[in-house]
Amino acid sequence: MLPKSHLAASDAMESSADMSDQIAENLSLIRSRIIHACEISGRSASDVGLVAVSKFHPKEAVEAALKAGQRVFGENRVQEAASKFPDLRHTWPDLHLHIIGGLQTNKAVDACRIADVIETLDRPALADALEKAADKVGRLPELLVQVNTGNEPQKSGVPRDDADPFIKTCMTRFGPKVRGLMCIPPEDEDPAAHFRFLTDLARRHGLPVISMGMSADFETAIAEGATLVRVGSAIFGTRPMTGS
Repeated sequence: MLPKSHLAASDAMESSADMSDQIAENLSLIRSRIIHACEISGRSASDVGLVAVSKFHPKEAVEAALKAGQRVFGENRVQEAASKFPDLRHTWPDLHLHIIGGLQTNKAVDACRIADVIETLDRPALADALEKAADKVGRLPELLVQVNTGNEPQKSGVPRDDADPFIKTCMTRFGPKVRGLMCIPPEDEDPAAHFRFLTDLARRHGLPVISMGMSADFETAIAEGATLVRVGSAIFGTRPMTGS
């Protein structure tokens, strides 16, 4: 009979293999759904990118997704992202990291250091912090302006009525680093109208990137013009831990 330590190690290996297989299967299904949604909408699947939202999931889950061909990931917290991704870049140098959670100004330096895209530029104070941070570390990630399409007080994002002037100011300030817009519609409303608003806003400013749609509604987002969809639970499963 094998010692308990050997049995535990064997169980861990099986569990890791099961997780990798499940994530690969989930990714394949999501990619198929993206292709189908694009076909229905008369769009090319190459026009829609997938951001795998790995927040609260372990580094091993990210590795499983990388092995399955996924290269673009989204994290809410800079500190958590910093604990996972720098080491992974050594093996997968084409990995791309998006910061998709509300960004505190005191995290701007770390965000500029590790992120490829910051999707949550939403206020002048953050723009100031990012400019200073970029000067300090010598690089500025690509930027998306987050729009609070539902004007929800508990959510990040520039209010709808302030979006146009804020976008113009950011484009003047950061030039081509401002690539597009992002939104998270209210949970209790039809997201289609919010997605349509964001697409119209992006096109009005000539911005090519439109990040919208998550696990529950990304097909609707694709129909309304999304160029990036952010999918987490449908790839990685339910979150193993919650954050405050």
